[in-house]
Amino acid sequence: MRRIVNALGAVLISLSASTALATGDAEQGRYKAHTCLGCHGAPGYSNAYPTYHVPKLGGQHAEYIVAALNAYAAGQRKHPTMHANAVTLSEQDIADIAAYFAGMERP
Repeated sequence: MRRIVNALGAVLISLSASTALATGDAEQGRYKAHTCLGCHGAPGYSNAYPTYHVPKLGGQHAEYIVAALNAYAAGQRKHPTMHANAVTLSEQDIADIAAYFAGMERP
């Protein structure tokens, strides 16, 4: 049963990702992603404890960013800081942030 629920969640995330992408505004996303850049835009940044590499999001596919933020918000991906940030975002915010990062050059 749990697998079915997870599969349905993934389908819903995919559907919301394709809907959100159609309306993402990269210019608005530039302002909305300000907090994200503190970790995901700092060259060579890694978390101190536990130690792990923080991924850079510039040039990442918008679909991935939408799906990841939705999964963090829903608690399907576990990271307390990402959950706290993602849960406050509207669908439009997520689409705008995804459009912004997708339009950036890869680091």
